[in-house]
Amino acid sequence: MKPSVHVVESGVGALSAVRELNVRGFNQDDIFVLAHEEDREDSLSEWTNANKIGVTEEGVFNALANLFRSRGDELRAKLESVGLTEREAEHYEQELDRGKVLVIAKQ
Repeated sequence: MKPSVHVVESGVGALSAVRELNVRGFNQDDIFVLAHEEDREDSLSEWTNANKIGVTEEGVFNALANLFRSRGDELRAKLESVGLTEREAEHYEQELDRGKVLVIAKQ
């Protein structure tokens, strides 16, 4: 099943999206936040109590490969690891390039 993806402008928008997903019945373990800058992603993950896409979702091989990828390539790989197509991943990575934040819920 395709993940639910919310494109938001800020941390407040991310928190609102996480709360909406909780109301819709998504388990907190299945909600992820993604930002272009890793430190922003860390802060948003902590603030919203959402997860970051990690080894569990990516698999060991992709997680290791991400150590050597550009941030854009890493973001697209993470997006694909949660069920988005290559084309969708490219689209959402462009949103991240514009400073947006993604809140993703796996089903």
